[in-house]
Amino acid sequence: MTLSNIIRIDGYIQSSYLAIYPDKLLLLDGCCRADVPIVLRYIKNTLQRPISDLKVVMVTHMHPDHAGGAHKLREATGCLVVSADKPKQWYAGIGGQMMHLVDIGLAHYVANRQNRPFKKLWYSAHLQADIKVSDGDRIPRFEDWQVLETPGHTDRDLSLFHLPTRQVYTADLIIKLRHKFVAPFPIYDPKAYINSLQKIKNLNPTKVMMAHGRELAIDAATFDMLIVQAPKEPRTVKDTIKHKLRGKKSNFSEY
Repeated sequence: MTLSNIIRIDGYIQSSYLAIYPDKLLLLDGCCRADVPIVLRYIKNTLQRPISDLKVVMVTHMHPDHAGGAHKLREATGCLVVSADKPKQWYAGIGGQMMHLVDIGLAHYVANRQNRPFKKLWYSAHLQADIKVSDGDRIPRFEDWQVLETPGHTDRDLSLFHLPTRQVYTADLIIKLRHKFVAPFPIYDPKAYINSLQKIKNLNPTKVMMAHGRELAIDAATFDMLIVQAPKEPRTVKDTIKHKLRGKKSNFSEY
């Protein structure tokens, strides 16, 4: 069966994308915990389909607005959760648990800035994926989609490339703020991030679907601008705190 459409669903603090086929559905990211009822209502009420048609939920990385709803969507629909093949959890150890709390706090901060009502965002720090994938793999049950490793924001970011239409979902690789494109916050590996931008540029995609923004055609000149302006040093919460203490300007608001 061929792809019928890709629908953008406005989530709590991000856009979620649902790939629609006559006999199955693919959610391109795990969204927020608060988005689970929104996704299920869309399937039942707008599409008038059984929620069991949701066969796969991808998790591109472990932040609250990309992994927060994955487990609950699986509980509700029986779908597969698919994510990057990494040897350890992103939020591993005591430091990881602390980072998990900080990231949930950041998600609440973003929601407050967007004047969103308070919602529960808590989710497990450890993702229990049914299937793990690597660069170049096809998404299980959706062989027309290719998995691309695009790290930098974290060590396990994935982008998802629909081969027949050359549309690509890049999660947080590129952020669209009002009238400008910016790098995400945090950036853990600037060199890997620049390589990831170049990788997507080289695809010459017809459309780029962004979690923070919307679906847009992005030309080569814009990719070149993003590459030139990309951070050359890591930008993390720890770095931001250091800059604040030193009285330097921070890009924290771009999270």
